[in-house]
Amino acid sequence: MVSIRAKIKSRLEKFLEVDSNGYRRAILCIFLKVKKATIDELHEMLVSKYNVTRNTVASMVGYIHSKLGILRAHKESYKTPMVYLLREEYIDLLMKIVTSSKAPAAESTA
Repeated sequence: MVSIRAKIKSRLEKFLEVDSNGYRRAILCIFLKVKKATIDELHEMLVSKYNVTRNTVASMVGYIHSKLGILRAHKESYKTPMVYLLREEYIDLLMKIVTSSKAPAAESTA
């Protein structure tokens, strides 16, 4: 039986394989640095380097949260924005994958 960690690693590698424009790796690098952020905060950080819409960022974060399972979502009240937190147990795995194989791309998006 394959462990959950191995499944997440496989999904994460596949997620980054199709990253043609660097947005995905950039979002993951941001989460490694700041540990938690809202969609608007991520969009502000990405828009300085990429021509990316808020909906694109929201879509990618939603995918990372639901399919990859490396983020937790928290909302104080119905009026506040959703805050996404990087799960502590996957920081080392994410760091290995993001900085491996395509290290030059990770440096340009960090």
